[in-house]
Amino acid sequence: MATLTLLRFFLLLLLLTVQVESTNLNYTTDRKFSSLRLQRIQRHLDNINKIPLLTIQSPDGDLIDCVHKRKQPALDHPLLKNHKIQRVPSEMPKGMKVKEKSEMGMGMQKWHQNGTLCPKGTVPIRRSTVHDVLRAKSLFDFGKKRRRFSLARSDAPDVVSGNGHEHAIAYTGSAEEVYGAKATINVWEPSIQEVNEFSLSQIWILSGSFDGSDLNSIEAGWQVSPELYGDTRPRLFTYWTSDSYQATGCYNLLCAGFVQTNSRIAIGAAISPISSYDSNQYDITILVWKDPKIGNWWMSFGDGTLVGYWPVELFTHLATHATMVEWGGEVVNTRANGQHTSTQMGSGHFAGDGFGKASYFRNLEIVDTDNSLSSVHNILTLAENTNCYDIKSSYSNEWGTYFYYGGPGNSPQCP
Repeated sequence: MATLTLLRFFLLLLLLTVQVESTNLNYTTDRKFSSLRLQRIQRHLDNINKIPLLTIQSPDGDLIDCVHKRKQPALDHPLLKNHKIQRVPSEMPKGMKVKEKSEMGMGMQKWHQNGTLCPKGTVPIRRSTVHDVLRAKSLFDFGKKRRRFSLARSDAPDVVSGNGHEHAIAYTGSAEEVYGAKATINVWEPSIQEVNEFSLSQIWILSGSFDGSDLNSIEAGWQVSPELYGDTRPRLFTYWTSDSYQATGCYNLLCAGFVQTNSRIAIGAAISPISSYDSNQYDITILVWKDPKIGNWWMSFGDGTLVGYWPVELFTHLATHATMVEWGGEVVNTRANGQHTSTQMGSGHFAGDGFGKASYFRNLEIVDTDNSLSSVHNILTLAENTNCYDIKSSYSNEWGTYFYYGGPGNSPQCP
């Protein structure tokens, strides 16, 4: 009874005035919300925030819930009711080694810096709050990407034309059979002008039609999204959709789908340390590949540490293989005040500035039909608005196929 009374009091306070703020953006709005909407939000949070065995307070403000692996949100998906969690993949891509624990992976996240770890048999899940939901356009939009639209060219990758999304990407041909992709991605903290904009750097694994409603996409990398996380820290993220971002899929573990197996890496948690201009550079390595026997799409982080997988049941086209891979950056430009915003991509510097100044992807690889990793040699590149963000690819013995990319957004050349 006392708990119920406290909850009602909390909802009443929210009903009177809800303050949504991101101090880095000086964004503060006082709004009123109906009790019905707040009740719907609370029910949704009760569904995705599973009862933890332990909760860890991160130094950066996050609450990390250690949830029993069989109670995680993924298994609420109707297609996964009888799903048996796959502990490890049946095979790693040839030349890779499985590491279930990784000091590197741990060192890139702050939430366990005080030495507290999630117990064996649990997975760490960043807790979502009422404020997280209220920053979204609606409850339906919480944790989802807005739909992307393809360019007119039929052979172009899935990039957006005219709805605020801008890219600087490298991509493979559109008719290949691909079973995974890998890259090492430079990590920065790009500046974001508006709270509903974001900047990310990621791998896309795609299959289906770009101009229809059946596009399948698996995505992983780092992103800065004040709307989603309430701050401007770069965070490890995942995404998936099987219907062109319409109704299926979400970021991280904000809906049923991705099955986490690792107890030491929290998807959605901040990455640290980050790169500095003309100083120390830091990067993360991400590999996503299709288990050749079971069919699930696995993800590893850092030096081969297994994070979890997207079950094959979630997909239609990706149930067999991918037909295209993209690597690169994406931002949302809302054209606030009728001008291109100053939201940065990557480091905020153009590709031509080079190492230590521009952001990079290096050692681009794909997984082929016999589950072997191979360097990508014939990539194409695309940037819709090179006055704002650009990309320049190259090859070296040490970095394999790589590229620099990014830009500052608004400038005299990018009005």
